Amino acid sequence: MNNSAATLYCSNLNCQAPNPQSHNFCQKCRTPLLKRYLWAVGEGIEAYKAGDLIAERYLLKSDRIILDTKPALSPEMLPEISNSLMPYLKLSPYQLHVPQLYGLLTPTEGQRNAETWLLEQVPIYSCGNGEGTLMPELTSVWKNASAMRQLTWLWQMANLWEPLQINHVGSSLLTPALLRVEGSILRLLILQADRSSPVTLQNLGQLWSKWVAASHPTIGKFLEQVCQQLNQGAVQTAEQLVGLLDEAMETIGRSQSCTYQIVTRSDTGPTRRQNEDACYPPSPSSTNPSLPLAIVCDGIGGHEGGEVASHLAIATIQERVQNLLANPANPLNPTALTLELENFACAANDVISQRNDTEQRLDRQRMGTTLVMALAHAHEMYITHVGDSRAYWITRTGCRQITLDDDIASREVRLGYALYRDAVEQSG
Repeated sequence: MNNSAATLYCSNLNCQAPNPQSHNFCQKCRTPLLKRYLWAVGEGIEAYKAGDLIAERYLLKSDRIILDTKPALSPEMLPEISNSLMPYLKLSPYQLHVPQLYGLLTPTEGQRNAETWLLEQVPIYSCGNGEGTLMPELTSVWKNASAMRQLTWLWQMANLWEPLQINHVGSSLLTPALLRVEGSILRLLILQADRSSPVTLQNLGQLWSKWVAASHPTIGKFLEQVCQQLNQGAVQTAEQLVGLLDEAMETIGRSQSCTYQIVTRSDTGPTRRQNEDACYPPSPSSTNPSLPLAIVCDGIGGHEGGEVASHLAIATIQERVQNLLANPANPLNPTALTLELENFACAANDVISQRNDTEQRLDRQRMGTTLVMALAHAHEMYITHVGDSRAYWITRTGCRQITLDDDIASREVRLGYALYRDAVEQSG
């Protein structure tokens, strides 16, 4: 018979049956078992050893790695979140790279330990041979990576620089032990508070200088020059640094070819009588399509309104993207293309609004739609979204949400008022 420390409870609220950790599906209801690995922050965790079950729920696997054996239950929270933890909330739009605050680790009954917080979405493998272990440090895999992958990691650091610096945790990007990688994705283990003196791009240049010797021969000279510019103050903003890396990736990307497979499917769902969703391309699948564009819209509003709105949005955006890519005179640098896609979303909104006015729709009868789309161009993928339709990054090691819902709850998190699940409950 398995002891409690080896038990994983079903995440289905209507089931919550106990299961051995080795199982992938609940023995009772066949729901996939959620293996949520967490990272403990604080001195309180040092009072426990590997194998301990804390508060009859949290299994300490090793060091600070914890498995939540009852993922269906909400963790404990304090009425107020301390200022030291606020960056995790304010950086929630960067959840692909930055861990998120999960909850408070309640000490086992009878013990009084220092406050310990738990982080979720941390760089810990949740499946496969490495399950329950940290993902590798960037420095450990750097020398064997391709030129494009090395540039991609640096590009992500450059894009994270300003938001982390604004929240006084920029030093997180200067500590190699915190820089973990999941394939091409850079992930931070924790956020490290800056000391009294602010970090600078010169500090970043000094760190990157240590990687030049082991960089791919194709970009070695380029990276050396970038480090020199950073150290000399010639590159003064993160935006300039991103621009330099964009140019380098574009050069490398010209020698590479990409194959795309787009698969779309829409379902009416268990309650609706008609399907108000729409997607592009409408066919079930398309390998290496002429237009590497995927769109999903979830329509809302009035009799047949949602269905009309979602199709109007797709038709509007698809036409504009096609015209944009067909015009070789358009300078499609990353900034320009991002702005164009935002303009296309606004154009779709205008078309739907005009249709509402023409049909004299009022209040809840006015139709609308959410939107999420992905456009592949050169070496990059561009994501644009409106509403709560989401984009996810799915790999062999897990599934990560890329976009952040446009809702009141997400705004509350970004402002540092509450965790997302608490904000959802309050707004509901």
